[in-house]
Amino acid sequence: MSNLTIAIDGPSGAGKSTSAQALARRLNLAHLDTGAMYRALAAALLKDGLDPSNEQVVLDNLAHYELTVEFAGPDQHTLVNGRDLSPDLYSSEVSRGASDVSRYSPVRAYLVNKQRELAESQSFILDGRDIGTVVLPQANIKFFLTASPETRARRRWTELQAKGEALSLEEVLADIEARDYQDSHRADSPLMCAEDAHVIDSSQLSFDQVLDRMLDLMKAQGLEVTA
Repeated sequence: MSNLTIAIDGPSGAGKSTSAQALARRLNLAHLDTGAMYRALAAALLKDGLDPSNEQVVLDNLAHYELTVEFAGPDQHTLVNGRDLSPDLYSSEVSRGASDVSRYSPVRAYLVNKQRELAESQSFILDGRDIGTVVLPQANIKFFLTASPETRARRRWTELQAKGEALSLEEVLADIEARDYQDSHRADSPLMCAEDAHVIDSSQLSFDQVLDRMLDLMKAQGLEVTA
């Protein structure tokens, strides 16, 4: 049987990674969080005192960063030059840096190539911004997971509060809206819904309802679901 590929795209804070992780566990598939790859590069730049928003600085130093992805059971570990940066990927500063570096075509080419290589090696669920449109346009099934900016901001604010980041809900909402604009207006591989993707708006759905809808859509498409 050929490899099964499932693409999950959507804006920041839509719950892509959480849903992808749960679906991967339910179906016993590997899950690649492609956003973590952009975050890891941004985190490495920040740790080295470099500005992710400075395109020339990023491109001048890109060759010095070797990014690899390893899996320990269901957990993804994203390494840069052998450093596991997984614990450092979800601060607001790294989130902004990831949105910055994702605009640069050489960065996208470098990471998209790695994502495709991984997806060719085995069955995978991939989530990100351009999986169904650019990385794996031939994916067996595509989902576009979204929610209102207010819903996504509240979810993100709750996560940051738990981590001790003292940002207001208004600040998080402004950051979400800025990232939405930047992600959807970048010249290279902007965030968009693939024409053949199944759109799921999770604004009024529970986590379990989102997962059940994905499984139902897979069954309806004739894909094997052993859950």
